[in-house]
Amino acid sequence: MSTAIITGASRGIGRELALHLADCYDNIAITSYRHTDKLHEVAALIEKKGCKCYADSGDAGNYDFISHFISHTAEAFGDHIDLLVNNAGISYVGLITDMTDKDFDTIMKTNIYSVFHTCNRVVPYMVRQKSGKILNISSVWGNTGASCEVAYSASKGAVNAFTKALAKELAPSGICVNAIAYGAIDTEMNQHLSAEDRQLLINEIPAGKMATATEAAIFAAHICQASSYLNGQIITFDGAWQ
Repeated sequence: MSTAIITGASRGIGRELALHLADCYDNIAITSYRHTDKLHEVAALIEKKGCKCYADSGDAGNYDFISHFISHTAEAFGDHIDLLVNNAGISYVGLITDMTDKDFDTIMKTNIYSVFHTCNRVVPYMVRQKSGKILNISSVWGNTGASCEVAYSASKGAVNAFTKALAKELAPSGICVNAIAYGAIDTEMNQHLSAEDRQLLINEIPAGKMATATEAAIFAAHICQASSYLNGQIITFDGAWQ
């Protein structure tokens, strides 16, 4: 029985990926911090596909919650965990001089601490079974940095370095760890853009458009199913933008 875990699964890429993976996994565990109603809507759609689902709402940046979530996943589906997708993430757009310590800490807890928390709890299962895949959802800003997104860029740069280091640590145990550095994806995270700013952004992308959440999720699903020799990579999906 195959089991996948996805954080940040109530909307956007996480939602679409969870629904896509429901076609090829027996069990899926999903979580999100907010949007509890939407999370349970996703769970119902997953189960409608004939895939069992465990859903729980909580802060992925909180170790106690993640520990509880992973333990309950193992209780529900057994202790064989095949896939972990770290998709939980938030952004902050603004000048660094306007950012507080709390703002910066919140970004780091959600975007990188959450990756540590899940991996810390899931890796022992994967090591025991000598197999498993971990996919971290990152951003092109983790590669290049973005003006007025210092904290977000720093957190995604940390995700990239974390991915490469953990891949080297776990490869001898038959576990692969990769990340996708997404470009502009048409999700709620980008809804703060005005129509004018949105068009200016699209004009910068050689592909001439933002990717849809479904396109991003289908690509992520392909990476999840790739050969285990694909390991330690930060794979860019950005329409030739960066």
